[in-house]
Amino acid sequence: MDKGFKKLAKAKRFNMKIKAFSQLNILRPITWLLSYPEIIARKYKINRVNMKEIKPPFLLLCTHHAFIDFKITTAALFPHKANYVVAIDGFIKREWLLRLVGGVCKRKFINDLQLIRQIKHVLINNKDVLALYPEARYTLVGTTAPLPDSLGKIAKLLNVPVVMLNMHGHYLNQPVWNLKKRKSRIEADYSLILTPQQLKNFSTKEVNQIIKEAFYYDEYKWQLDNKVVIDYPKRAEGLEKVLYQCPNCLTEYQMASSFDKIFCKSCHKEWQMDYYGQLKATDDSLVTEYPHIPDWYEFQKQNVIKEIQNGTYHFESDVYVEALPNAKGYIPLGMGKLKHSMDGFVLEVGSISLKKEPLEMYACHIEYNYKSKGDCVDLSTLDDTYYIYPKKENFSVTKISLATEELFNFYFHNSNN
Repeated sequence: MDKGFKKLAKAKRFNMKIKAFSQLNILRPITWLLSYPEIIARKYKINRVNMKEIKPPFLLLCTHHAFIDFKITTAALFPHKANYVVAIDGFIKREWLLRLVGGVCKRKFINDLQLIRQIKHVLINNKDVLALYPEARYTLVGTTAPLPDSLGKIAKLLNVPVVMLNMHGHYLNQPVWNLKKRKSRIEADYSLILTPQQLKNFSTKEVNQIIKEAFYYDEYKWQLDNKVVIDYPKRAEGLEKVLYQCPNCLTEYQMASSFDKIFCKSCHKEWQMDYYGQLKATDDSLVTEYPHIPDWYEFQKQNVIKEIQNGTYHFESDVYVEALPNAKGYIPLGMGKLKHSMDGFVLEVGSISLKKEPLEMYACHIEYNYKSKGDCVDLSTLDDTYYIYPKKENFSVTKISLATEELFNFYFHNSNN
């Protein structure tokens, strides 16, 4: 443990101030070669709307479902080049390669003025495309994650066209809770949503509303509406990672899954996922509470909101912690304690004490069985990112994620009333 803290103290932090490189032309064919084989094999369809006259520089906002998102973004932009905002863990052991292909590093869910400078440099100096995934994580249940209100301010500040790439089928193909690829249909809507003139004329609130509407997606509705068949036998395995509370007996953390079924170990009720992603109770005599998976997720969210409104939300656990100060890799810090409550996050590990009040984070980043070490939450400062693995027997990082969002909403609403 002491060795880890000494190594962290001496570690050179990732240099966020190095100006973003315009993607080297010699490397562009490599990005195409890495992207197009899978796209061609899937007969990928890109629906272009009002894009005929749009040329760089422009701000490209993208939904975020799975790793294939980056390949599709490359294809949609062809033949133009872009800079991509990438989380710091994406740079591990390949920092300079990612810099040379246009990567811009970001630590998640922190206010970072340096990123704004990088974005302006890409658009104003390099006159390239800036590709941004503002949800900052893969969608958990195939619906839009919270977006920062700062998006509208940034768009107005930059005063370049704002383009939307709304992808469909990526989450269904490889959901974050089960990374086995299904090889199902995928497509994207690629459209101009705001011109520089509109950005001048519209208020920040109006710009945010237009962006929010453009970001709307519901993967399971899209699957059902388009009759996209997913007959992968184990299509429900891992679903309990996001659906952690039984809607029948209300017990938390006792959900489990096998092949195409999810079930409660407490009351033993069972649901089957069909080829179109819909759930149905296996016992025909029992009601199916939520055929639509996002509705089950919403049920959980409403229960978290009740805990917050009652002031009873609380999570506490011993945790294993690793730090990521730069792109060289993780530094083990050993065991510590994490508390998440009405006061926000408190992480204590060795001599490090990190506090995050509710209004500091509108959302948080979580991972399921990250690096085969277990489910984790990561918290960042400008200089470090901490990967935190709770060791409590029964818990859900999904609930922690929901609580982070709803604590922000609760205090933000109260502070503006």
